Amino acid sequence: MNTKIILAALGLSAALAGCTDSGRARNDATFSDKPADITCWTYGTQTYQGRSTGKVSHRDDRTSFVDAANGRYTVIEGDCRLVYVR
Repeated sequence: MNTKIILAALGLSAALAGCTDSGRARNDATFSDKPADITCWTYGTQTYQGRSTGKVSHRDDRTSFVDAANGRYTVIEGDCRLVYVR
């Protein structure tokens, strides 16, 4: 019984130690509904520059968001730089 409690406490403390300030800052920026300035490139050529209305999803090589200029859901494949607005 005591062994299970000790193991649970060790697991919890290890999980909490993994949350660094930089990790928390990244999560606050990435998983918020704040707009972002987005610039994307494909093979070194800029293919998009604009702003999202809110949350940006970035998985694998796809970036998806609602474009603030036209209100359309947009998906871009390529390398994108996201700069979140404060």
